[in-house]
Amino acid sequence: MTAARRGPERLDLDALLADPATGIVVCCGSGGVGKTTTAAALGLRAAEAGRRVVVLTIDPARRLAQSLGLTELDNVPRPVAAVGSENGGSLDAMMLDMKRTFDDVVEAHSTPEKAAQILANPFYQSVSSSFAGTQEYMAMERLGQLRAEAEREGSWDFIVVDTPPSRSALDFLDAPKRLGSFLDGRFIRLLTAPARAGGKAYLKVFSVGATITAATLTKVLGGQLLADVQTFVAALDTMFGGFRERADVTYALLKEPATAFVVVAAPERDALREAAYFVDRLESEGMPLAGVVVNRLQTLAAPSLTGGRAAAAAEQLEETASVDGDGTASDDLAGLTAAVLRLHADLAEVSARHEGHVRRFVAGHPQVRVSTVPASATDIHDLDGLREVGAALAAG
Repeated sequence: MTAARRGPERLDLDALLADPATGIVVCCGSGGVGKTTTAAALGLRAAEAGRRVVVLTIDPARRLAQSLGLTELDNVPRPVAAVGSENGGSLDAMMLDMKRTFDDVVEAHSTPEKAAQILANPFYQSVSSSFAGTQEYMAMERLGQLRAEAEREGSWDFIVVDTPPSRSALDFLDAPKRLGSFLDGRFIRLLTAPARAGGKAYLKVFSVGATITAATLTKVLGGQLLADVQTFVAALDTMFGGFRERADVTYALLKEPATAFVVVAAPERDALREAAYFVDRLESEGMPLAGVVVNRLQTLAAPSLTGGRAAAAAEQLEETASVDGDGTASDDLAGLTAAVLRLHADLAEVSARHEGHVRRFVAGHPQVRVSTVPASATDIHDLDGLREVGAALAAG
């Protein structure tokens, strides 16, 4: 007789939140899987367990502010009233303002004159607000700032990060290095080398033996943009190396034992595939993975009634009503019952699909701890709703 196969170990989020050695939890995953709600629920639950918590969200929809009873969130942590005080805990929340964070970096690492020149530069204004990777880079910058403030002032002992709503979960790890390499990389230096050398407007960028002149780049980029880039880099010259260096420091922070990654997914094929990629990447980078949360899992109120049986019963009722029906109340009841059975059959199909996707993920990652959260019948819009999500996360 063979032993029964054990399922995956459950992700014990309450133990994670209560562990004083855990200082940072990063909720990551692809867009639209419930990262913001998960981050808020974990932060609230930790605060009510006695931790001093700050939640950093990147969600521009402002759902977190509404759920926490705040009128708005910005780049400054705001206290959530009457949360955690009974147990000595507290909860602050903030939403990343990537341009404000970028401005803070410039002002902190430049003289006032240099900072004013950089902040007024059109190319900088474009990079700081909309350049690819800026949001992810600034999320890591802000995390580093919060960690430094917590150590300096003792403001918090627990930081929860809701990562940007990227198309790919890996963008959070990849984009900061890409942007940092761009801002202090060789391309920018080559782009502005003639201006710094005082030579004529001929720019030489060598690639596979080809030489592109400044006149060609001016046609491609536009003369004014090229001038703005040159002015921007000249003003930023004292900061070269700083972007990549700080990205590396925060990257090292993410690898510390005090950090825990919670990968958030939905019970669908693409979302779990993204989660699998992220889990593999975290493992290859040596980053601490706490486990995976699968949100919005469809469950059945009557799991013993299979979808097939429900559909068959509905069909039988519909056939009986069409043959013997005389418009009486009993026929109306039969029709309503058939509709409910059809709905149950549809939900059973969704539930089976969700469970199948989760089983395949677990089979591919048997060492990963997993917590599943049932789909909520309503939107989460207040603290009580977040408490219910937190309880479901803990129950797993």
